[in-house]
Amino acid sequence: MTRHLLFLTGTRADFGKLEPLAAAARDAGHRVTFFVTGMHMMERYGLTRNEVRRTPGIAVEEFENQHEGDPQDLILARTVTGFSAYVRDSRPDLIVLHGDRIEALAGALVAATNYVRSAHVEGGEVSGTIDEVFRHCNTKLCTHHFVSSKAAARRVMALGEPPETIHVIGSPELDFHARPSGVTLDDVRARYDIAFADYGIATFHPVTSEQDTIGQQAADLFGALEASGRSFVVIAPNNDPGSAAIFAVLDRLPKDRFRVLPSMRFAHFSELMKNAACMVGNSSAGVREAPFLGLPSLDVGSRQTNRAEAPSVVSCEAGERAVILDFLATHWGRPAERHQGYGKGSAAGRFAEVLARPEFWTLSLQKAFRD
Repeated sequence: MTRHLLFLTGTRADFGKLEPLAAAARDAGHRVTFFVTGMHMMERYGLTRNEVRRTPGIAVEEFENQHEGDPQDLILARTVTGFSAYVRDSRPDLIVLHGDRIEALAGALVAATNYVRSAHVEGGEVSGTIDEVFRHCNTKLCTHHFVSSKAAARRVMALGEPPETIHVIGSPELDFHARPSGVTLDDVRARYDIAFADYGIATFHPVTSEQDTIGQQAADLFGALEASGRSFVVIAPNNDPGSAAIFAVLDRLPKDRFRVLPSMRFAHFSELMKNAACMVGNSSAGVREAPFLGLPSLDVGSRQTNRAEAPSVVSCEAGERAVILDFLATHWGRPAERHQGYGKGSAAGRFAEVLARPEFWTLSLQKAFRD
């Protein structure tokens, strides 16, 4: 039976996790729509709505939910209003959302209050910031759970969710990296004007609970990277509060050794990672994709606290210059053992298999705490 699946995406990061699932649902014969909002709609972050539009065989609905500098509670309110109106008109059979962003929380609230079946991707994770609070809220609001690991499944059950609603599929973004990117490194360097062949990747996002210090953390981190003498491709931070302070640091970096990009196409980013010397920062890519690819990574600060399981990940604070410089000296260009703790790149197939089960669509929408 053909169903209408509505995927909610607010950032380039969550789209990278949802796109493989949407493609699998489309290929299984379902009707797929993306509700595109958040960072996707903002020019400063690369207008990544265009990346969503390029996905074949899907429909796209776009909604501007914020202006630069808006507080998160206002963004939440606007997203609830816009998404609710679209859900009432489109009447999806399933709303699919990811993780811990404010847009995902809005989607989960709309799904719960309108009794629409909903699937939360990558719940049950721990990270130590307000993101974790949003993530667990989404778990309680959604009716189905597609998690990345058995440990995450146990946490979702600890929140009172029934085992029959929890499905371990792995991290969907690994599906991208498990297959050839379809582009060459020369293609990547030409498209994004990357002058250096030997490079690391650096990404440093705001931590909403550390807005007062995030600018200094960025200055410390990138000061150490500059002192190393190495070259880096820098992916700009997301739009959480505190991003302006990080951008101020990035704007001062020497352009001959730091190529700062607002965003990249996923195929190109995958190829960039596959050929990088290391990864540095506080992106989830450093604790998920990098270990999967055998890329040594340095996790900086508190944003990914408790999420790194691979032995190839080294952790430190932004102000620990000696640790950062030692990591770059000892790990640069030295591949690590590949880690598959978050899956083998087959999440989309498992997702489609679950959707094909008749019982998935018949479980009650009336939630009850399961001891």
